Amino acid sequence: MQYPPTHLVVMGVAGSGKTTLAAALSSQLGWACAEADEFHPEANITKMTQGIALQDEDRWPWLQEIRTWMTTQAQTGCSTVLTCSALKKSYRKLLSEAEGRVVFLHLDGGADLIGQRMQGRAGHFMPPTLLPSQLATLEPLSQEELDAGSLRLDISQSPEQLVAAVVQALQLPTGQAPCAP
Repeated sequence: MQYPPTHLVVMGVAGSGKTTLAAALSSQLGWACAEADEFHPEANITKMTQGIALQDEDRWPWLQEIRTWMTTQAQTGCSTVLTCSALKKSYRKLLSEAEGRVVFLHLDGGADLIGQRMQGRAGHFMPPTLLPSQLATLEPLSQEELDAGSLRLDISQSPEQLVAAVVQALQLPTGQAPCAP
């Protein structure tokens, strides 16, 4: 069976485990993987490093750049796994305009667990002090988005359990030849 290029957007607030799950999915599926953080302009990174929450005007160019990357990958026949907070439905709508099938995987969990994870990680520019603003901004997947195939995932499960759940729920082929990121 031939599958159209698919983009799995692993979404959620900082510290929810996006990078861990994306890497595991990419490895299991053989798909190109990218971190949305790599698409941020330096001005955005500077703001976040200083503990300043990004506004929509900061995010739109960043999201457009991600959408362009996804489309470029789809045009070469490559499926992707991408980490992106995608906190608002309007952000997800823009990303959904990429060529190919776009599926959002919302890593959902309690603020306490996420806060603990953020405290335990090193070398990331997003300080734990921005978690409350991310939680306030987060618009969970709507019923419409869930009905279209996106998934809400419980972050208390192991990465292996989450990968198995995603592969099974979306009936994804595993072990494909990797595409260039």
